[in-house]
Amino acid sequence: MLTALLGATGVLALLTLVPGPDMAIVTKRAVTRGRGDGLRTVAGIAVGLLIWGALTVAGLAALLAASAGVYLAVKLAGAAYLCRLGIRSLWRPGGEPEAELPEGDRPGARRTGGAWRTGLVANVLNPKIAVFYTGLLPALAPPGLRPAAGMALLVLVHVLLTLAWLGTYVYVLSRARRFFARPRVRRALDRATGVVLIGFGVRVATT
Repeated sequence: MLTALLGATGVLALLTLVPGPDMAIVTKRAVTRGRGDGLRTVAGIAVGLLIWGALTVAGLAALLAASAGVYLAVKLAGAAYLCRLGIRSLWRPGGEPEAELPEGDRPGARRTGGAWRTGLVANVLNPKIAVFYTGLLPALAPPGLRPAAGMALLVLVHVLLTLAWLGTYVYVLSRARRFFARPRVRRALDRATGVVLIGFGVRVATT
């Protein structure tokens, strides 16, 4: 069972490292608003994965993946959300970054829950995670465990890998934040991130 679990962890690690909408969103939040917002975005992403994991173990994600109408609705909602984030990034590129101060010390600052919510919504509205979990986890589940327990274990492994990878990525970005804070660099990064998010949105909608 240990050998099977290590093999499954390797597969999940490779899939976690593949760049996607999550990395683009984390990049935007971490560079423009600092390490705290980046980590809260990562936490929201992790909660979204846990929600899909719970639905998978309960069998509901399989129903979603099998229902063309519901799948299409969630897919289009997710695509629209990614495009909205991308358009916002393009609309005001290079906006002034907010200092990493407590919420009460930032005049006019938005609630810190915005970062967490951004990560959560981006994952909950991504039905491809449902397809990924229902299609891959049963095949990777270690023998010797009940199917539900095996899939739940792999979901936890995937969440931990995601937290470790994206958390490290946020830390690396925060170390280079002075470079990214330069107006010209920020404008270029915002435009690039906006294009990437819109591209992911279009890809989600058309695949």
